[in-house]
Amino acid sequence: MQRLVQILTGRRSWIIALVALVLGAAVIGGVGQAERTASPLDSLPAGFESTEGQALLEELPDEDSQAAIILFTVEDEGIEQQLPGLTEVVTGIAADVAPDLPADQIPLIPAEDGSAAFSVLEVEAATATDARDAVVQMRTDLADAAPEGVTTQVTGPLAIQADLASVFDGANVTLLGATAAVVALLLIITYRSPVLWVVPLTVVGIADQAAASAATYVLAGVGIPWDESTIGILSVLVFGAGTNYALLLISRYRDELRTHTSRHAAMAVALRRSSEAIIASGSTVVVGVLCLLLSVFPSTRGLGLACAVGILVAMLAVMVVLPGALVTFGRWIFWPQVPREGQAVLAESRSLWRRIGDGVAKAPAAYIGGTLVLLVAMAFGLTQIRSGLAPEDQFLETPEAITASQRLAESFPAGLSDPLLVVVDLRDVADEDAGTVLEDLAGGVGEVDGVTQVTPAEPQEGIGQVQVVLADEAGSEASQDTVARVRDVVADSTAVADAGATAVVTGGDASAVDADAGNIRDRWVVMPLILGLVLFSLMGLLRSVLAPVILISSVLATFCAALGISWWLFTGVFGFGAIDAGMPLLAFLFLVALGVDYNIFLITRTLEEAGVHGTREGVLRALGATGGVITSAGILLAAVFAVLGVLPLVVLAQLGVVICIGVLLDTLVVRTVLVPAIVRVLGEHFWWPRKVDHAGRHRADSDSDAPSVDPTTDLHTDRASVVS
Repeated sequence: MQRLVQILTGRRSWIIALVALVLGAAVIGGVGQAERTASPLDSLPAGFESTEGQALLEELPDEDSQAAIILFTVEDEGIEQQLPGLTEVVTGIAADVAPDLPADQIPLIPAEDGSAAFSVLEVEAATATDARDAVVQMRTDLADAAPEGVTTQVTGPLAIQADLASVFDGANVTLLGATAAVVALLLIITYRSPVLWVVPLTVVGIADQAAASAATYVLAGVGIPWDESTIGILSVLVFGAGTNYALLLISRYRDELRTHTSRHAAMAVALRRSSEAIIASGSTVVVGVLCLLLSVFPSTRGLGLACAVGILVAMLAVMVVLPGALVTFGRWIFWPQVPREGQAVLAESRSLWRRIGDGVAKAPAAYIGGTLVLLVAMAFGLTQIRSGLAPEDQFLETPEAITASQRLAESFPAGLSDPLLVVVDLRDVADEDAGTVLEDLAGGVGEVDGVTQVTPAEPQEGIGQVQVVLADEAGSEASQDTVARVRDVVADSTAVADAGATAVVTGGDASAVDADAGNIRDRWVVMPLILGLVLFSLMGLLRSVLAPVILISSVLATFCAALGISWWLFTGVFGFGAIDAGMPLLAFLFLVALGVDYNIFLITRTLEEAGVHGTREGVLRALGATGGVITSAGILLAAVFAVLGVLPLVVLAQLGVVICIGVLLDTLVVRTVLVPAIVRVLGEHFWWPRKVDHAGRHRADSDSDAPSVDPTTDLHTDRASVVS
């Protein structure tokens, strides 16, 4: 380890930094990101009925086709007079986007109120890009061909996919630019230097692009899908975590420059001292995000693996490349506040954070009680939360596909734009019996309360379909109740059972119901696993039981408070009626994994100081030494996640708000007040069952007589750290 540190911080370390940066840029430019074709199964929960139905549909010869609904509306009741001209318009559109569709199979259906008419086209679109191009062409042609006084819109599954693709068209570039700008601004404010910020930003920026490339190739290699939001969240995480690690290293380096003549020696001590916290923090995040591999959603599993790769790349960049890059420029890189040998180190100074710590030390029990009351009050919003976003509520700016769907529901059954599909596997059924099975099934489903229209389709490749239009608005409780009734009828169908066929319900609200159930399952499975693994990681790091339990409990309280107060912001300020069902899991993951980071930064420094000054004094010295860097890192991370709001998806905006509030709470309240107050009250008992004496020896228990040398013993001669 010492030899590696010498190489990374020695006089030739600039070569390592330069080579790494050049190779990173070359790989990014030459290799780029892996490519894949998205599948409808990517966002559906594995093992659920709707997913099984979609998998059957994927086996059809025309599995790449999707329905587009062309809607015509007029101000008065004169749609009937427009039908001949509108039929010609639809036929012309179909000739461009669905040339294989016979003209006599393109019905134009008027509404009873005479204000609207619609037509459905099956359009080939293998990718989201194909869908977007087809819908853009349809909308352009309709605008040119529609008669005067007739408004045209395009909705349906194809248009929704196209509008979603348009949302992400160039969005990741925008997100990257906004993230980099926020990081640069906050680094300038933090360092108060016109040049220093360039070094960590360059290193982390190249690490971000390298992480995106590495993550997508790893995902492609193991066959786990990812979607458009994966790279955006990955970029935010790498910038946030990578910059946090850089802040920790640079803060310690600047402190060591005050006690060392050689900048290389100062960096060697800084790297050795900070690497333990960086590795522990990074490992905790990696362990946490890998828990997402147990999600039932393939795209969520992809996010977990991608984030794990990204954190590893960020850690390597900060510990391997950044030290050489910093020492190459010498002390002047900190200009105008250049650290000089002989200046007071942070732990000895009367910094703002040390003064706050001294205030907490005067009445720690009162601060514990007051902080807990505040967190409980903020968490009260949890009792009011409603989850599950309707389709029209998923965008910050409502696209045409959603507004058209809402207008369609005014004149036609509400479920027409995205009907249920009963998919029947008839491959083991004789051809002459297949039609009878579908007719009987359609008859039973048509009698279900809440169903307005049932249309069986001719079987293809042994797979039959029955289209079911619901009367109630998509995403409503009434439509979800109808889905349950339809599924009961399908499950009890004697025609299906007697023929030896199988039938499942997918599409529309059926997929939404299963997605909600999948998110609930993930919360019950993944959240406890994250807590358990992070807890055991902390136990291994601190060789303690009580301290990790306290730290995990504090982060859990932060999450509850952040989500609770965010609910009032969502409803009172942003006008959201519910939260996305999958958002709490991601918010929990990032807040627990990243929130523990700041506690690790503080507590590892406390343990270092406790060996010389005792735990109660050690936590105050640690707060004084790390308070500035942790606060800067927390504000930076909060701001970076808030940047997710530039993407016009409600789920990402909600995720950014919760994490932003949670990180600020953790940084400014929990880490600054609550944890130091608890340590002051417990003193040496905080480390139970580990015991820390003041002679520089840390003993795991009173029965151990043969202490072993801790790896940090050689890091600094005045701070021995011997662990048994």
